[in-house]
Amino acid sequence: MKSAVETVDETRVKLTVEVPMDDLKPQVDRAYSEIAQSVTIPGFRKGKVPPRIIDQRVGKAAVMEQAINSAMPDLYRQAVTEAELKPIGQPKIDVTNIPGLTAAAEAEAENLVFTAELDVRPEIELPDLSDVTLTVEDAEVSDEDVEESLTTLRQRFASLVGVDRAVADGDFVSIDLVAKIGDEEIDTAEGVSYQVGSGNMLPGIDEALIGLSAGESATFNAPLAGGEHAGEDSTVTVTATAVKEQELPEADDEFAQMASEVDTIEELRANLRTQVADAKSNNRAVQARDLLLEHLLEVTEFPLPQGVIEDEIHRHLEGEGRLEDDEHREEVRAQATDALRRQLLLDTLAEKLEVQVEQGEMIEFMLRTAQEYRMDPNEFIQSASQNNQIPLYAAELARNKSLAVALRDVKVVDASGEVVDLADYIGSDEEDAANAAAGAATDEAAVEAPEVELVETEAAESADDEDAADAEKA
Repeated sequence: MKSAVETVDETRVKLTVEVPMDDLKPQVDRAYSEIAQSVTIPGFRKGKVPPRIIDQRVGKAAVMEQAINSAMPDLYRQAVTEAELKPIGQPKIDVTNIPGLTAAAEAEAENLVFTAELDVRPEIELPDLSDVTLTVEDAEVSDEDVEESLTTLRQRFASLVGVDRAVADGDFVSIDLVAKIGDEEIDTAEGVSYQVGSGNMLPGIDEALIGLSAGESATFNAPLAGGEHAGEDSTVTVTATAVKEQELPEADDEFAQMASEVDTIEELRANLRTQVADAKSNNRAVQARDLLLEHLLEVTEFPLPQGVIEDEIHRHLEGEGRLEDDEHREEVRAQATDALRRQLLLDTLAEKLEVQVEQGEMIEFMLRTAQEYRMDPNEFIQSASQNNQIPLYAAELARNKSLAVALRDVKVVDASGEVVDLADYIGSDEEDAANAAAGAATDEAAVEAPEVELVETEAAESADDEDAADAEKA
């Protein structure tokens, strides 16, 4: 195989590849065999039709098309690897010469020639991080923090009580909805339960509900969220049929015994103070990670492959049925641009730091992700494997891990200027070296080890501490 690379622009190249006919012979033979099994020709048994007869009756072009389509994925991957390119998105491939059919010159007669125009990762020069200082929040726990945590716990044990008054922010209401576009009724819903202020329904509904009493209605305008009219503006009439408010249990010893394993409310407050302190420490690792990414994005400039962005915009809008919505197109463009910029920067960071994703990390990541999607771990991993998503998850894990590794090179301080030690959350280079040595020592045994069935209890154990999981994502 011979190939030549032509630069189209900073993020796009044209790859011209020549493949000798001998390299295609296995695919051509397979094409003849498959076609012989599928055609019926008088005088020949199915599967026993000679190639020359297939050429006469079906056509050599059909054979070569099937063979080339079968070989192309591997040929493209090989050409990209040999040219040391880092492709992004889908290439545009054109076959310019088919052996024995479209040869423009005698020298090319036995070569398959194709071109692939593709977007590639730009060259990104990352800044030195040794002089970077990141400031995170203090981890001090106030009495207000403890009371807020206690209130959240009490809300888990709250009851809803009907009230004879107008709707207020935070109330739980039962509502009926009617959506119209013009005079046409598009959708209706009855007996929907909604907490005012939660923000998980149509925009404008909170303002419409506040001040209504049971039996009263209000009208507001909002874009529809789903169906064939998704995104279209509609006139929505909402009727409050019942108004309820949360009634919290008293913060006393009886509640402490019901909600925890301690006997007094003061013991419960002490436990909550410890939990809040742990959560704040975990959150500082996440905050430091976000600040580092923000810094890298701010100081690093590089071109973006516009073809990848346009493809993502089209895919997104097509999925929503909004290809003609120019205003939404610009919103999606901004989101796709930001997402691609982050991805390319973190991929480069992971390569620079030589981040490796260990098998145990991958399994834990998959288990945690399965739990987030509320899927059985076995089914989730099987689905991811069948849809070739495992490499995507591995790449995402490497990006997250690269930020944690990079945090070891920066200085992290709190609001008072005290150095913050994040080693419990981001590890250390010494630990990585020890893990790598341990992994190398067990590689030979791992080759012969039987597959371990992943069970749901493992997912539960991996998510015992949600805050710790969030810190690990840093």
